[in-house]
Amino acid sequence: MIQPLLRLFDGLSATEATLAVLLVSVATAVAMEFVVLRLAKRYVAATDTVYDNIVFSTLRVPVVVTAALVGVFVLTQVPSVRSSVLVDPGTLDDLFGRPALSVLVLVWAYAANEVVNRLVAAVNEEGGRFDFAPVFSNIWTLSVVVGSAGTLLWLWGIEITPLLGAAGVAGIAVGFAAKDTVANFFGGIALYFDDTYKLGDYIVLDDDTAGTVIKVGVRSTTLLTRDEVMVTVPNAALNAAKVTNESAPQRRRRIRVPVGVAYGTDIDAFEEILVEVAMAESLVRDSPKPRARFRSFGDSALQYELLCWVNGPTRRRRAQHELNRALYKALNAAGIEIPYPKRDVTVTGAGSGIAADAEAGTTAVHSAEDRAADGRGRSKSERERAADGRDRYGPA
Repeated sequence: MIQPLLRLFDGLSATEATLAVLLVSVATAVAMEFVVLRLAKRYVAATDTVYDNIVFSTLRVPVVVTAALVGVFVLTQVPSVRSSVLVDPGTLDDLFGRPALSVLVLVWAYAANEVVNRLVAAVNEEGGRFDFAPVFSNIWTLSVVVGSAGTLLWLWGIEITPLLGAAGVAGIAVGFAAKDTVANFFGGIALYFDDTYKLGDYIVLDDDTAGTVIKVGVRSTTLLTRDEVMVTVPNAALNAAKVTNESAPQRRRRIRVPVGVAYGTDIDAFEEILVEVAMAESLVRDSPKPRARFRSFGDSALQYELLCWVNGPTRRRRAQHELNRALYKALNAAGIEIPYPKRDVTVTGAGSGIAADAEAGTTAVHSAEDRAADGRGRSKSERERAADGRDRYGPA
């Protein structure tokens, strides 16, 4: 591809070829900046999408740099220039040719990575169902780094075959040493291609861990729970677990509010109150319409369920709270009883037991009095014997 371009400089001296190449390079860069890019900018500004704006703003600098550095590389390949410079052609390539191409490789690698990452971010912000998972950005970045590194090694003439062999051995060692990391990496890829979830989805794991997906990385996925706690789950664990995505295929979710009513209640009026309460709640959707369903005959109540829909899984608990409050107030105002378990306790033989206790108490009192009297009697006898002794023997 470069040879037909070099033939244009046949017959020119080194100075003439240098001036021609520099003139063409500068003219090309100016034309790209002020003509081509300005026309492209007007075109993308007239469109409704933001994707072309992202591509234009990201590729603007690489295009201008390419127009300038291609001239430097071409100049190092012109025969008249290579033969007239003070250094040998190999040194000329090392000082100007390969560095120019290396800069081009790095600039375009950065631009390719940046444009894809920005496009993925823009698609994710729109919240589409078939968006790119953020893990794709990480895979793309890794691919660009490996590809650009391999291109630079080839450009500078470094033999990569021994490196590939060493990389294979190192890859086996790293695979055994970091098997969890590798499992998480491929687990993230599997989750992406399976379209299991996306940013903003509310998911529930089989161990009851639940939260909103706020970050998807190469190694793990981060969830934000209802308690404002961030939980990091390895992608390998997610890939092996049962994941319930409560935000797909639609974000609306149905809630069930169980409520019982006493036997003998006018169930038509009761069902009408249930539906009216649900329709008056702002968190409940108007479509599909709320419904009351008679489920079973309970021990002390007719078991009903109020079925209605909310706009997202995170609103179910709040909606159920508001509906329970409103139902309690509405049923009380209508005089409809919400039954609860009642127990009757019967005590048998209570009279005879009380009489026996009273008799036992009286006997205990008499026994105590007898013991006290007996004590007083013994004390009197002792006093009489003491007085008798004084009379017999005289005063002490």
